[in-house]
Amino acid sequence: MEPPVTTAAFTGGNHRLHHDQRRKKSPTPKASDALPLPLYLTNAIFFTLFFSVSYFLLHRWRDKIRSHTPLHIVTLSELVAIVSLIASFIYLLGFFGIGFVQSFITRGSESWDVVDVDAAPGVVEQDPCIVTKMMDRPPPQVITSLEDEEVVKSVVEGKLPSHTLESVLGKGNRLRAASIRREAVQRLTGRSLSGLPLEGFDYESIFGQCCEMPVGCVQIPVGIAGPLLLDGCEYSVPMATTEGCLVASTNRGCKAIYVSGGATSVLLRDGMTRAPVVRFPTAKRASELKFFLENPLNFDTLSQVFSKSGRFARLQDIKCSIAGRNLYMRFSCSTGDAMGMNMVSKGVQYVLDYLQADFQDMDVIGISGNFCSDKKPAAVNWIEGRGKSVVCEAIISGEVVGNVLKTTVPALIELNMLKNLAGSAVAGALGGFNAHAANIVSAVFIATGQDPAQNIESSHCITMMEAVNDGKDLHVSVTMPCIEVGTVGGGTQLASQSACLNLLGVKGGCKESPGSNARLLATIVAGSVLAGELSLMSAIAAGQLVNAHLKYNRSIRDISSLSS
Repeated sequence: MEPPVTTAAFTGGNHRLHHDQRRKKSPTPKASDALPLPLYLTNAIFFTLFFSVSYFLLHRWRDKIRSHTPLHIVTLSELVAIVSLIASFIYLLGFFGIGFVQSFITRGSESWDVVDVDAAPGVVEQDPCIVTKMMDRPPPQVITSLEDEEVVKSVVEGKLPSHTLESVLGKGNRLRAASIRREAVQRLTGRSLSGLPLEGFDYESIFGQCCEMPVGCVQIPVGIAGPLLLDGCEYSVPMATTEGCLVASTNRGCKAIYVSGGATSVLLRDGMTRAPVVRFPTAKRASELKFFLENPLNFDTLSQVFSKSGRFARLQDIKCSIAGRNLYMRFSCSTGDAMGMNMVSKGVQYVLDYLQADFQDMDVIGISGNFCSDKKPAAVNWIEGRGKSVVCEAIISGEVVGNVLKTTVPALIELNMLKNLAGSAVAGALGGFNAHAANIVSAVFIATGQDPAQNIESSHCITMMEAVNDGKDLHVSVTMPCIEVGTVGGGTQLASQSACLNLLGVKGGCKESPGSNARLLATIVAGSVLAGELSLMSAIAAGQLVNAHLKYNRSIRDISSLSS
């Protein structure tokens, strides 16, 4: 743990004032002047005095009560103890919160000097846990007057923690903080970050929300696939990817769907989950809570408690699983247009607090017990669903299969059965009965500001292909039970991601029908996956995959001259 630091640690020799010097110059007496001793010794004496006399008086009063002696009759030692208690209490009351922190600062190494609080008010660096409280404060005058080189040296020398730069430099200086941190990292590692862009990004928008300790931004090209004709509407789908051929392939699938009359989608379920784990003294006691939670008569009460987490949070169901004396409770709720992890976690905490009153022997081990299950492949998600569960389908005419996809209906059906179904089963796949759903999901997630890690369960997909209309046409569908998306919160508020959401017509929250934007985004993801599956499977069936990647996924740059 890094020691707390003030701005005087890097303001130069003219601003460094030690505690003794500051006390001499102070025009008014301070609590720390109570004893002519160093500050930390003064604190130690009064703390020891306070607790020792408190312990002494409590024992004396207990003995008096047992011997039926009146409490108002005090001995000389008790009188001295009472006076000492009052004196130490007054000292600590007048000093606590200011001098106590200063005492630890003065006890640190000589490099952690203390600034005169009266000379430079408001410059004491805040704890990182409450750093967001400084966002609206003006940048400290002492700090803004420093040259960047001085601040960089302070970071490199360890006098100024890198993670405090945004707070210390203040609002409006986030770019400067990133630039200083970037230079410090280069000096400490001896490696260049020249290829990592710094300018042109709004660092103010990520402070306290998206990314800590930034040193630049990564450029990912965004391509457009489409139009995707889905449920009678056309969508131009943004895809952020560095894989060549992916956007082109998805675009071809969109064309095949479009000329065949479009795709249709159905939202099967909408509910984010969180599953805390609690422990009881016995398995019997754990089962009692399980029966209580799963009793329909208790649901309304639990739902009201859960709904305190927000006006969009609505509890849907609770499913429990026991492992010995440990109980896993899987809460599912609707979350409006937000992806909803924070919302459901907050609601679960309210319910746990409520249950604690009747189940006092319940030990909450963790707010998440992995029965949720977030950012991990899990059968519970594949079976029960998490986030938005969507099925999307289309009928592709045999003519389009031949002219656009360059293959045949029987070839696609056979390949899908042997690759996506049988092949995945041989591999022991969990939710991976598809060709490359994760490719499209990741690309759309990154473009629209979703959590990329949730691609793991959001890419659960089974692709089905069947012959219809006397075997002439192809019925293709994707069933995706765990699409976890939102249109508010997280990375969706960043400028570029917000622009991509706006392109799809799902930016922000929907006031008329809360949650409809997020649900629409989930269906667009499923429709895009349908297009991507259709095109890739066709390329494999026609033997075009290798040639396509040789054409679109090979660098033409001469990398032999590039420096490492």
